Amino acid sequence: MLNSVMSITRAGGRLGIPGLYVTGDPGAADPDAKEGTLKVRLGLGWAKSHSFTTGQCPVLKYNRRLMMSILHGKAQIAKAVNATVIPLDDAPRGYQEFDQGAARKYVLDPHGMISA
Repeated sequence: MLNSVMSITRAGGRLGIPGLYVTGDPGAADPDAKEGTLKVRLGLGWAKSHSFTTGQCPVLKYNRRLMMSILHGKAQIAKAVNATVIPLDDAPRGYQEFDQGAARKYVLDPHGMISA
């Protein structure tokens, strides 16, 4: 993905790379991912004089607006992330499904107090 972004970015352009890039993932299928190696065409970025900025997204910048959107019913976060409420007893299954790539977020409800 980053290589594609570099391909379409103009010479002298800047690329912001927010997200999560781990230093290694022992459970990864790809040997490079196991040690946290990314296949980035650094030569392309060099040749086009790209500037790279990395780090976490500035979430606090958007926190208040997002909170107000949620409170006023304009943003349905649980729906957007496919939140699924499960009892605590189902937590092992939820973790297993998530690890296998389930496109949902699990919310543990140990006391059965969250209405689905």
